[in-house]
Amino acid sequence: MPLSLLPVKKRETSVHHIPGKLLVIWDGSPIHRGEPVKQFLANGGAERIHLEPLPAYAPDLNPDEGVWNYLKRVELRNLCCANLPALRRAFWLAVARLRRRPHIVQACIKQVGLDV
Repeated sequence: MPLSLLPVKKRETSVHHIPGKLLVIWDGSPIHRGEPVKQFLANGGAERIHLEPLPAYAPDLNPDEGVWNYLKRVELRNLCCANLPALRRAFWLAVARLRRRPHIVQACIKQVGLDV
């Protein structure tokens, strides 16, 4: 699962389980410049992470947009849930299916002109 789909606290834990260097495509959204992110980077997160900055709103440059589009238009199309817990469950099941299809995520990365 892309780290961007995880809450910040969960990301901090998850990064420790992923070996080697990490490439983070970072859009310029103000939420990503908050105190939790600054603390994470200051506490050693920056040593293993290469940040590739994007403008604040650049959906044509951001592979996450392709992932969200795929989830919305393919995995979750025509979905009608009775309540929020059902929607949350459907979402995480869709993410699990996407994880078994890495070529979809790679296509989203290639679509914005990045090398996989």
